[in-house]
Amino acid sequence: MNDLQKGPSMQLSRVIVSLPVADRRASFAFYRDGLGLDAIGEAAQDGVPEPLQFALNDGLRLMLVPSGGFGWVIGGREVAGRDQSECVFSLHADDEAAVAEVIERAHRAGGSVVTPPGPQPWGYAGAFCDPDGHVWMVTSQTLPV
Repeated sequence: MNDLQKGPSMQLSRVIVSLPVADRRASFAFYRDGLGLDAIGEAAQDGVPEPLQFALNDGLRLMLVPSGGFGWVIGGREVAGRDQSECVFSLHADDEAAVAEVIERAHRAGGSVVTPPGPQPWGYAGAFCDPDGHVWMVTSQTLPV
């Protein structure tokens, strides 16, 4: 296939992953205090930045959108309810102790442990849910990119 047959290419310099949340303040506190993420932007009247975004790295941001506002983006589709996960976010930790530390911090901040940290056939990992039921896996095994 030559370059003309491939079609136009697109560079994605920044990707924003948006998740529906029930309570902006609780979610803000969880991600700030539980995971140690820094919110982007100036605080709105409720003390939480609007839009509520966290920089995960140079090219990836997490945006937390109230469930009611999330619905207009997805049109007539139903917004997934609490404890319904359509994707799993994966975080890399340096070693097994760091995996356990992230899981414990998330738990102390109001998250719940889904899978306690431990050995898996492919590495060492554990998983937690944020207050809205979104699943995050923490692994010390570098996954293929």
